[in-house]
Amino acid sequence: MNWLRYKVQSHPWLRAMLRRLRTHWTPETASTELVALQGSGAYATALALRDSWQDTSIPQRQRRLVDAELDAYRAGRPIPAFDTLVQMLRNVTHTNGEDTLLEIGCASGHYAEVMRIQGLRVQYVGCDYSQAFIDLARQRLPALRFDTEDATALGYGDAAFDIVVSGCCLLHIPQYAAAIAETARVARRFAVFHRTPVLHSQPTRIFTKKAYNVRTVEIHFNEQELVRLFALHRLRVVDIGTISCDWRDADAVAVKTYLCEKAGPAATEVSR
Repeated sequence: MNWLRYKVQSHPWLRAMLRRLRTHWTPETASTELVALQGSGAYATALALRDSWQDTSIPQRQRRLVDAELDAYRAGRPIPAFDTLVQMLRNVTHTNGEDTLLEIGCASGHYAEVMRIQGLRVQYVGCDYSQAFIDLARQRLPALRFDTEDATALGYGDAAFDIVVSGCCLLHIPQYAAAIAETARVARRFAVFHRTPVLHSQPTRIFTKKAYNVRTVEIHFNEQELVRLFALHRLRVVDIGTISCDWRDADAVAVKTYLCEKAGPAATEVSR
């Protein structure tokens, strides 16, 4: 395995061939056609694509894939993205079910189902800026609360939730610094930035891609920059889970989940 990794890292043509094969065999509804943006116009392009996830065709396409994963998860199959978040939440939630939890970028609410499968007791609220996703979430999980909200300008009060999960949405938000600030503002004890693609030796990069056949934006964050942004908003990283690692060009893109504790007077110790 180490020999194969060395060969892939040492031969750019081999990396390019593997990427083409991966794209060719990826289902049409999955994330495909990742293209790096260059130059001064990259951010403007990203802003122009910011609202792509509001496309009304995406929720049902995503839900078909999610339902298959949830069925496998209920049957006992490990799903790394699900397991990573569950374990982190299990470490910081009380067993009495009194913890309030907000998921930003909740899509159709499938992580609420993941938590239920694993017996995590929290008072869940989900929000997303796509009305189509919120409509589907309310249809699928009518007993839970789902709100239409923009991650960069949330309508909740300061320290409104014990735990705030930024659920695989930061990478799609060009104004990610504002989204981090808002996540920190509404969190009382902990903030979790879930399924975040990071680079270790390159600066933050912006890409376009197709997500469920809709052109959108994806950001890969320089990890040091990201951690500094967390610290700027009184968020101290206390745990990191690596979900996957994929070699692209000269650096590995690692998809990670960061558990951050809110520093200052609002932070509290967790009773185990």
